[in-house]
Amino acid sequence: MSIDRTDINSAPEASMPDTLKPEESYSLLGKVEGAEKLFLEGRRSRSADLESAVTFFLEFLRGFESFDFEQPCVTVFGSARFEEDHDYYQLARETGAALAEAGYAVMTGGGPGIMEAANRGAREAGGLSLGCNIRLPLEQEPNPYLDKFIELEHFFIRKVMLVKYSSAFVVMPGGFGTLDEAFEVATLIQTGKLDRFPIVGLGGDYWKYLRSFARETMLHESVIDAEDLDLIQLVSSAREAVDVIQRR
Repeated sequence: MSIDRTDINSAPEASMPDTLKPEESYSLLGKVEGAEKLFLEGRRSRSADLESAVTFFLEFLRGFESFDFEQPCVTVFGSARFEEDHDYYQLARETGAALAEAGYAVMTGGGPGIMEAANRGAREAGGLSLGCNIRLPLEQEPNPYLDKFIELEHFFIRKVMLVKYSSAFVVMPGGFGTLDEAFEVATLIQTGKLDRFPIVGLGGDYWKYLRSFARETMLHESVIDAEDLDLIQLVSSAREAVDVIQRR
């Protein structure tokens, strides 16, 4: 399926979800801006680390309490930097819609760009749109196409939440954060810590050189096995992505 670019202005007006607004989602200890940076600044007192451990638990608990849904879920990874008129934004929007029409909830990092587009497509198609937001320079606010979202302080907790609920992953063009997310899922599968869920690479030539690096350098130097090259399956359309996911 495809979404006509001319329908952008006529799409249903976006609105923030009625639940889980940022001011309502703080932990029992309160939200501390920069808490992750503070935790990672180096050796601290034992009491400070134990206090951080409590905040980790409460942030996880808040996440687990926030996401309660029945349908299978697919997480879409991708850059926050693509604007609405970019081809990758449109492809992500189509993908979100196709996943929703196939019966999947769509989860993203909750920010702008690819994340917004996937959430937007899912909502426009009548599906469940989920987000795990985090405050970053390019992701200051959750995108307006979310049915449920949670705002997190710690990157590693966000990454766990994005993986925990999903049975497939779509990786779209992005930078270091997107690659980090994609390779973490691939590593979890490679090491047997995660079921062999589909990982779909969507974006055409964007992934060409990374694929070549994996084959010609990593495989050549025997730091991965030949079968590891198949952990991420490259496709060129939203429909193909859904087909790969449904074949599992």
